[in-house]
Amino acid sequence: MSKQINIVRSTAVPIDIENVDTDQIIPARFLKATSREGFGKNLFRDWRYENDDENKPKKDFILNNPAYHGKILVAAKNFGCGSSREHAAWAIKDHGFDVVVSSFFADIFKNNALNNFLLPVTVSDGFLQEVFRAVEANPAVELEVNLPEQTIRLLDGKQNPSERFDITHYKKTCLLNGYDDIDYLLSIRNEIEAFEASLH
Repeated sequence: MSKQINIVRSTAVPIDIENVDTDQIIPARFLKATSREGFGKNLFRDWRYENDDENKPKKDFILNNPAYHGKILVAAKNFGCGSSREHAAWAIKDHGFDVVVSSFFADIFKNNALNNFLLPVTVSDGFLQEVFRAVEANPAVELEVNLPEQTIRLLDGKQNPSERFDITHYKKTCLLNGYDDIDYLLSIRNEIEAFEASLH
């Protein structure tokens, strides 16, 4: 599972449903494991399958449509609301997504995503709708998410519209380098030691 994120250029999977909560992302009955691996197979489980039978996928759900795939999940407004379970970010990342795009994320989900090397990109409602239209019309259309420049671009072959997105310097540094919180502290160890020395 990749931790570093720099420039992600990929096709996208659109889920144009507002107010998707964490229980829809990963149902509570699948939260027994404590490691991050293996949750991807249960991502959107109740929407993907008839009951709990993996052999009976629901044909009308987007993840069961082979035309749509990629490393970018495009979600409607208020994605990740509900309970604070970190497993929601685990499931999305384990399924193979590196980026989630929406016009609004629940705060706890957004923080959980960043802590698990999943980049949440917040865009305007207008840009999000433009992306939905383009991706649904042509599953082969790509998005380019440039973390160093903090831009997202729709590569529609026409105007290639783009927007900037916000991210804290700290989390940007962590994602670019694949750092967790401890890795980050170790990376600035010399600065910390110099600061401590200056106090004596």
